[in-house]
Amino acid sequence: MALDYSNRKVILRTVALRNLPVEVLAVSPHATVPTLVINENESMAESWDIMKWALNQNDPENWLGANNVYQHKAEPLVELNDVSFKQNLDKYKYAERFPEQSMKYYRGRCESFLEALNIMLQENKFLLAERISIADVAIFPFIRQFSMVDKTWFDESPYPVLQHWLKLMLNTLWFGQAFKKHELWQAGDENLYL
Repeated sequence: MALDYSNRKVILRTVALRNLPVEVLAVSPHATVPTLVINENESMAESWDIMKWALNQNDPENWLGANNVYQHKAEPLVELNDVSFKQNLDKYKYAERFPEQSMKYYRGRCESFLEALNIMLQENKFLLAERISIADVAIFPFIRQFSMVDKTWFDESPYPVLQHWLKLMLNTLWFGQAFKKHELWQAGDENLYL
């Protein structure tokens, strides 16, 4: 979403994690996606770093905020999301792989983060302000994943403001463009530009 929003022209290569092409392994030593190759000597493999890089190239609606204030405010929130929430989300989504606890238990572990976001969203239309910031774009894909595990539960959950925010994010132009399905890339394919 950040790459599209920043109007950065990049070559998009959709790959399967279970069968990464050697070309991907050559630029992503840890075999992670996404990986952004900037040039033959520089790449980045963290979504957060890629977002910051893209927005520092071009930020037409000021998602970073004046003097990067939104980025700085988003850092601890993204850290919380990427560490504890993401770990619990994975266990919630794939509870059968983690039989030590129930799916309901893992969902409960996620709820402290949902509750914190719901409270934040009672103060502003978006996480940090009355308009979209880097924080919204970084956090929303994970809340979207959470909402889809048990849609009925999420729709009936005590987080109406968070639910409304998720709908706003799902209706953005950037979401529609960033989440299009693409064929898996193979060596020799024509370049697909984002």
